[in-house]
Amino acid sequence: MTTQCVTLNDGATGFPGGTATTDLIDILDTVDVPIVVLRRDFILVCFNKAAGGVLRLSPSDIGRASRDISVLAGLPRLEEQCSQVIASGGESRADFRDGDKWFVVRMSPYTSGDRQVTGTVLSFTNVTAFRASIDQVIYERECTKAILNTVADPLVVLNADQRIQSGNRAFYTMFFQLAPLRTQLKKLLAGGHGFQPVEVDHVIPGEGQRTLILAARPLALPGHSERRVLVTFQDITARKQAAATNDLRAIAERKEELWRSEAFLAEAQHLSLTGSFSWRVRTDEITWSAQLYRIFEFDQGMPVTLELIGTRVHPEDIPLLHDMIERARDAGTDFEYELRLQMPDQSIKYLHMVAHGTRDQEGRLEYIGAVQDVTARRLSEQALGKAQSELAHVARVATLSTLTASIAHEVNQPLSGIITNASTCLRMLAADPPDVDGARETARRTIRDGNRASDVIARVRALFTKKESTTESVDLNEATREVIALSLSELQRNQVMLRAELVNDLPHVTGDRVQLQQVILNLLRNASEAMSGVDDRPRQLLIRTEREGEDRVRVTVRDAGVGIGPQAKDRLFDAFYTTKSGGMGIGLSVSRSIVEKHHGRLWVEQNDGPGVTFAFSIPGEPLAPEGERKSLEKPVDIKV
Repeated sequence: MTTQCVTLNDGATGFPGGTATTDLIDILDTVDVPIVVLRRDFILVCFNKAAGGVLRLSPSDIGRASRDISVLAGLPRLEEQCSQVIASGGESRADFRDGDKWFVVRMSPYTSGDRQVTGTVLSFTNVTAFRASIDQVIYERECTKAILNTVADPLVVLNADQRIQSGNRAFYTMFFQLAPLRTQLKKLLAGGHGFQPVEVDHVIPGEGQRTLILAARPLALPGHSERRVLVTFQDITARKQAAATNDLRAIAERKEELWRSEAFLAEAQHLSLTGSFSWRVRTDEITWSAQLYRIFEFDQGMPVTLELIGTRVHPEDIPLLHDMIERARDAGTDFEYELRLQMPDQSIKYLHMVAHGTRDQEGRLEYIGAVQDVTARRLSEQALGKAQSELAHVARVATLSTLTASIAHEVNQPLSGIITNASTCLRMLAADPPDVDGARETARRTIRDGNRASDVIARVRALFTKKESTTESVDLNEATREVIALSLSELQRNQVMLRAELVNDLPHVTGDRVQLQQVILNLLRNASEAMSGVDDRPRQLLIRTEREGEDRVRVTVRDAGVGIGPQAKDRLFDAFYTTKSGGMGIGLSVSRSIVEKHHGRLWVEQNDGPGVTFAFSIPGEPLAPEGERKSLEKPVDIKV
């Protein structure tokens, strides 16, 4: 919509005609402020584009009286103010609200060519945002005032002339006279730093004299040069009265605490057999606690001298006492000694002495120290040393017993193999014709089992001595296969179904091959024996090798036997503890010793179903480069 103007009453619009009128209309349309033109009789003759959009005017409103146009009818006293503008030739203003918008309406006269006022120009300035800002400022000020009024202590703000700008309710209630503090406040306002709080006495009507802490801080707002100061008042009357009242009580309590502290110290010294002393080196003035008199068995209060102390020191320790005294006089540093006393009944006491040297302002040396009667501890140490010697002898005997049982337990399997192979060899030689090749192979196995028995004895002995075992790079898969081959006949006799899952990419380990095989053999044999009484389900045994993390190797043996109870699980690896009627309880103990010597651990877990799972884990060697490894992930299964 463009500016709307029409000619009324024989062409009287109030605007000159021609090109100038057209230019004026174009100019009015570029103005963002709504502009409305009223004739002397308050008839609408013109409005610009902004007025049409903001005030919702339309061309049909041209020629209508202002009182008949809803938006203009909302302006109170419009016709009265326009009449005053036409009569005076001056301007007038009015506030106007249209919905949620606020405008300031400026009413200006306009004249014709003969200088006669022919109407009024109304311009509407939108001040909605401005009024909102003013309202927010008023709201924030009222909130601040409400917050300050909740502060119990008086607060007041002064200007540079020390005149009150604002204060909270507590201040006006107290109405403190600031005249005595004008000098301090003037210095404060001249500078820029708060002065130290001061304590003043002030008489408050109805409350009497009060003691106040007065503090002040300068207030400066960015962009404003005016200086103001915030003065705060804190009433400390009750606190001072309470402090005065409590002074005597505090003194009495401190005396009580001092007495209790001394009593506690005396009792603690008595219970701990510890006495304290002071020694002023220049005058040889010595002060003892009551407990130190009891330790030396001197009468309480007897003057103590170095000579008197020497009468109680053991004759063999007299040179040590003299050396201690001379060093203490010269060095002036801390010292610590142990002395023996020889009492009148010829009994011996052992003392431990510690002292700290200090010097006063004049350089005089004084020692403060403690002396503890450690006789009982020293006698206990002597008794303990004797007991340890006897215990070491018993331990050697126990170790020999364990070694004997271990050897008997571990060589049982190879010896059984030797007997079996020898019997088989005799049968082959007695056959017709003799099976010479079979007998020769059986003889080789007999020799192998004999060597194995010898190796087992050597390795078990190594567990109980300080000798180093034979270490080499061991392939646990290969070692496990050899153990399985040794155990096949026993597993078949016990009707055990063995499944072996040996992973191909298993790293080698560094250790004693025979000892590690002995651990695997013990676990296999225990699993087989645990299923010897099982008749209601298959006797299934699983042995698995696998990698554990990045640098360890795990061997797992899982059976379907009778399992173990919670109490037995806690003691299963103890020496000479067994759940088998014919067992010696040494196999698992030795196996754990072997695994721990290989920096590993051996443990047992109850299966979700029947039976248990034994496993051990030891560090592995670094893997070969990826290009040199064979099909790494798929395990190899061996079934028996």
